[in-house]
Amino acid sequence: MWKPSACILCECNCGIEILVGDDGRSFDKIRGDKLHPASAGYTCNKALRLGLHQNGDTGRITHPLRRRPDGTFEEIDWDTAISEIAQRLGEVRDTFGGETIFYYGGGGQGNHLGGAYSPATMAAFGGRYRSSALAQEKTGEFWVSARMLGNMTRADFEHCEVALFVGKNPYQSHGFPRARSVLKEIAKDPARSMIVIDPVRTETAELADFHLQVSPGTDVYLLTALAAVLVQEDLIAADWLAEHADGLDAVTAVLRQVPVGDYCAIADVEESLVRAVAARIAAAGSVAVFEDLGVQMNRDSTLVSYVEKLVWLLTGNFGKRGAQYVPSSLVPIGRDRGHAGGEGPRSPVAGARIISGLVPCNVIAEEILTDHPARYRAMLVESANPAHSLADSARMREALAALELVVVIDVAMTETARLADYVLPAPTQFEKFEATFFNFDFPRNIFHLRHPVVAAPEGVLPEPEIHARLVEASGALTEDDYAPLRAAAHAGRAEFAQAFLTVLADPAKRRLASVLLYRTLGPTLPHDASAAAVLWMAAHECARKNPAGVEKAGYGAGFEAGERLFDAIVDGTHGVHITDDEYDASWRRLRGERITLAVPELLAAVAALGDRPVPRQDPDWPFVLSAGERRAFTANTIMRDPSWRRRDPDGRLRISVTDATRLGVTTGDRVRLTTRRGSAEVSVDATDTMRSGHISLPNGLGLTVKERTGVAPNELTAAEDRDEWAGTPWHKHVPARLERLGPPLST
Repeated sequence: MWKPSACILCECNCGIEILVGDDGRSFDKIRGDKLHPASAGYTCNKALRLGLHQNGDTGRITHPLRRRPDGTFEEIDWDTAISEIAQRLGEVRDTFGGETIFYYGGGGQGNHLGGAYSPATMAAFGGRYRSSALAQEKTGEFWVSARMLGNMTRADFEHCEVALFVGKNPYQSHGFPRARSVLKEIAKDPARSMIVIDPVRTETAELADFHLQVSPGTDVYLLTALAAVLVQEDLIAADWLAEHADGLDAVTAVLRQVPVGDYCAIADVEESLVRAVAARIAAAGSVAVFEDLGVQMNRDSTLVSYVEKLVWLLTGNFGKRGAQYVPSSLVPIGRDRGHAGGEGPRSPVAGARIISGLVPCNVIAEEILTDHPARYRAMLVESANPAHSLADSARMREALAALELVVVIDVAMTETARLADYVLPAPTQFEKFEATFFNFDFPRNIFHLRHPVVAAPEGVLPEPEIHARLVEASGALTEDDYAPLRAAAHAGRAEFAQAFLTVLADPAKRRLASVLLYRTLGPTLPHDASAAAVLWMAAHECARKNPAGVEKAGYGAGFEAGERLFDAIVDGTHGVHITDDEYDASWRRLRGERITLAVPELLAAVAALGDRPVPRQDPDWPFVLSAGERRAFTANTIMRDPSWRRRDPDGRLRISVTDATRLGVTTGDRVRLTTRRGSAEVSVDATDTMRSGHISLPNGLGLTVKERTGVAPNELTAAEDRDEWAGTPWHKHVPARLERLGPPLST
């Protein structure tokens, strides 16, 4: 039987259909889901082998595990696991304070619904601080967007005249619906253009009209030069800016002083090419821009985000078809309210900016390995693998070992789970109700509540149930709290809403809202969809904040709009439209419906670029390593079975042909790769797509199931190498050197 679901390997979560085998558990075949409202049958090659996530050799766990004193694990029952974990979390809270309990994760690309229940567990034990993979990548951009716009933005590549990708290869990393098809459509259309800023000649760069093959880590100089050309050649949308933006004079005063030729020379890109790109952007009726990990995990990443936004704002590319927009949301991701007006919260030990509620990943170990009284003492890790995915894995392992308690909720025995005190097994993304909160489509936005495709094995519990049991074991909720809400739920949704609002008047109960919904509204939902109960509140909030879009999508108005939207989500196995916006809706989602161009501290940093020493390569470290490249057969680390990768199973180190010749190596030969933090042996792939001096390792390798396959990139990265504003890592700019190991294999 074919069953609808979604791919879980990137943020697009394209709709797929899965042919379940006769055994009721295996995946016989996967195809694109033509009924999915965003992907409409499209899928890339990666999704077609997702059966290896479900049935492959992954290190799956199906019983709660407790670490013995000798470091091995023993199986325990769920009652014992929950009671012991609750007791130990309570001891940490009572001894050191609940704010020393730290939460990491709650997601992964296709695993967000369980994370929506984690705030209740943290509240029950007094937890305050959290982080996730977003703080490895996006928080610098979140902070910039909060300062400039008061909201996050996305881009309309399907309809744009010009597409600009900065440190982004959507042919492999996707990031918007039907990415490969859209790229090919742009490339074939003589009236449209594609611009790529990337040190690598990627698959996207191969399709581009303009490839600015920037020297690694100098993107801020290149983008500043590009913005300066727009100002100096009077290519900005002056009338539009006068109507919609503040701070233009301050920005143009800085950009008029930029030595364009000098900055192009630093970036090693021809000045004439930069000027041609500026002219093409300025002449376009619409420009869509996407910055991604190539710059967001690199030097000056937050400053790059600022200047990148100046480029499209100075040319008036916001709030219209084919340009940047602000999507509606069911669950807001990427919005940083804490820093919208300037300074905001900081982490307790390192004093790092907490952006969008997330502590920077690169300071987590520092927050633990200290004598500071506010250091983290316990860690709850859900659907994440920080021992592998965060910078400086060795130091992260040391930090985990120093904690009073580590609890991991996951599907497999990950590198982090092996270091935990307790491991709680969850169903896979195809064995439970699940959803992803990356809902960024426009003007018609979608949400997809995925129903179970196969049954979960005996012994595992879905994350909402785990969180509910932990909250109850803490004593924060009892049957007395549930009884009135259960009675109201059986009386009807309107009665339930009134009773629930009364409960939310209590701030302590408000923080436990997700579990209250799960235990009371949840059992009344069709399809045994109790886990979806938390979406009831989200649906009503969406209808309240986006009344016009929700009504245009067909759900009516008022309280009933939220109810109809929620019911459609629960019943919509292929995904549903949640809003249908007019293009001017983006303006209403801005702070004050105005754009702020001049962010003082960032603009000052742009002005001071000329006073910085010119970047030069250290002769002791002649290469720049990009640690974690997306390739045809790499993805996030939920793909733990090495046989998923049909090509390049060991994850070769890509190196330019020039550098390979100089080192005396060729494709297949092995080298020793060394950074300031560690070293590894790896085979090379000599290619003309790389600049000389630039090398790259793929993401998703270095995992251990039966044995380790490939290089774990974060054995080579350093936690102190991070952005000065947001604390995001420099995974794409790691100083390195190479040494040939023995004679080439060809001899």
